[in-house]
Amino acid sequence: MLGLLQLLLAVFAIYSALKFPEELKLFVALGCLIAMLTVSRFEKRKSEKKTARKSFLQSEIDKASKKESTAIKDQDFFTIESLLWPKSELLLIDVVHSIFRDLGFKISAGINHQSVDRVVKIPETRIAFGVQILMSEGEVEGNHPKISRALQFEKEKKEDEKSLIIASTHIHLPLSERNQVSHISKELSHFLNRHNMSLITTHHLYELWQKAKGGEIDIFEFFERVYSHSGDTFPLRGTGNSYSPLFDLPAR
Repeated sequence: MLGLLQLLLAVFAIYSALKFPEELKLFVALGCLIAMLTVSRFEKRKSEKKTARKSFLQSEIDKASKKESTAIKDQDFFTIESLLWPKSELLLIDVVHSIFRDLGFKISAGINHQSVDRVVKIPETRIAFGVQILMSEGEVEGNHPKISRALQFEKEKKEDEKSLIIASTHIHLPLSERNQVSHISKELSHFLNRHNMSLITTHHLYELWQKAKGGEIDIFEFFERVYSHSGDTFPLRGTGNSYSPLFDLPAR
C-alpha cells in the first residue's frame, strides 16, 4: 500500500512537470519528493518494528520451551501473536477458529447454539465441543461472562456435546512465567468439575498446534480424551510437563 502511494506521488510529480505552470512545477515536485521521503521513512520504521516484534516473540517462545524452537514462519506470525498476546476477544476468536481449521477439525459458528463462540467437531466421530473463547489479564474467575454462557450451553447441548473453554490468561506476562501461575480460581475449578467442563489455555493450544503440525501427537486422539475426561483443566497450574499435570499427551 505504501509502495503504491510512493508510485502515485512519483507519477503526480512527473505530471506536474509536464502540465503545471513554471512557477508551480518546482513547488509541486519538491512537495512530492518530501512526501515520498516521509512515506519511505514510515515504511522503514514499520518494517523495523515488525522485525523487532517477531524477534521478541521468537525469544519468548524459546525461553518458554527452554530450547531453541523452529523459526516462526511469516504467515504464522500474526496468528501466534494474536493467540498469545490478544488485542481483543473478537480477534482471539478468529485466530482460534483458524487454528482448529488448520488442524483438520470441523468448526463453525454456533448457529444452533447462540451461547457458544464456536462448535468444534472431531472428524468421523459424533464428538463435538461447544467452545467459549475468552481472554483475561490474570486468572479466570467464576464470574466471567463466558462462564455463564458455558452454563447456558450445558442446558442446551446434545448428548455427544461437551463444553470446552479456551482461555488466554495472564496476557501481559512473559510466556516463560505463565507455566508457573494459576490460570483459574479455585472456585472456577470446582465449578468446572461439577459441570464436567474442560478448559485449556491458548498457550497450551499453541503447543498442541505445533506438536500436531510436526507429527508428534495425534491431535484428534488428544481431544477425544479431553471429551471423555471428567472436568478439570488442561493445565490448571504449570509443572515440569508444559502440557498438562493431569493428562499425558497421546503419542502418534
